[in-house]
Amino acid sequence: MKNTSILILFYLAACAPNAKQEPLNEEPVEKVYPEAQYSLTKDQTHNKFSSAIPPILTVPSGAVIEAFTEDASDEQIKLGSPMEDLENLDFEPIHPLTGPVFVEGALPGDILKVTLHKITMGDWGWNAIIPGFGFLTDTLDLKYLRTYELGPDKKYVQFNDKISIPLKPFAGVMGVAPATEEMLSTIPPRANGGNMDDPNMTEGTIVYFLVFVEGALFSIGDAHATQGLGEVCGTAIEAPMQFIYQVDVIKGRSIQEPQYETDEYYATTGFGTTIDEAAKKATLYMIQYLENVHDLSTEEAYALCSLAGDLQIAEVVDVPHMLVTMHISKEVLGVN
Repeated sequence: MKNTSILILFYLAACAPNAKQEPLNEEPVEKVYPEAQYSLTKDQTHNKFSSAIPPILTVPSGAVIEAFTEDASDEQIKLGSPMEDLENLDFEPIHPLTGPVFVEGALPGDILKVTLHKITMGDWGWNAIIPGFGFLTDTLDLKYLRTYELGPDKKYVQFNDKISIPLKPFAGVMGVAPATEEMLSTIPPRANGGNMDDPNMTEGTIVYFLVFVEGALFSIGDAHATQGLGEVCGTAIEAPMQFIYQVDVIKGRSIQEPQYETDEYYATTGFGTTIDEAAKKATLYMIQYLENVHDLSTEEAYALCSLAGDLQIAEVVDVPHMLVTMHISKEVLGVN
């Protein structure tokens, strides 16, 4: 009888209103994406940054665009390519970018807000060590090429029998036109964005660009199926992709270099010829953001960057510039 009473008391306690209940097994909620209003093909490309490149599409602020992008080699390397294709790689077509897109109402000094709604991987990709290119090119003289079968539903690639790598697709290059008619190389990141190679800029990220010319002239490309912070050997898994993104013009606020945010954090970016220079700029831009948006004093903002700011190296190979970012949790900022 005593044991029975104990069991009854245990049961009543478990059913009490404040008792901790196990979560129900719920079906995963399917993401809903906005429908694209405009579509750009992988052939509508350029591979320089310049205000002199005419737009291929004009859209209003708030437009949702579907853009197909080519791999970084512009199809010089394909699935199953032999080493000879790498040896014969021509750098002139590198980084075909889909665009530019003219956004109505965007004027110099404004911000172009780009929301990456959906990213869909293509069917294949490649990774290489290109002689003369990479973070350790003055230390290691290597040559390497491997291609991978991908696809929109693939979650991992098998690096070897023991190592598998999760896929996390993103755009290596995003940017607006700089205020020059000079045809600038897409290799280094700059104030207009460009080859930032930041693997945090994945699906769902919102990226902010300073507008330098009327219409902004936004372009996207150099998609990566996965990449570590730094991209130290010089390439990620380079792959064709489909992006669905939205462009909005923001008035009344300005930034010096791209910034971005996710549901979890806000981030600033800084480019420089050294890690020190890039890291200092990313930190300064975060201080300015905290002052302007969160009403902190300079002293408070600087201290908060030390207590809660995370510096990350985005890339170290896109000479002559490197890119460093600083992240601060939105939970810390009290905006979640």
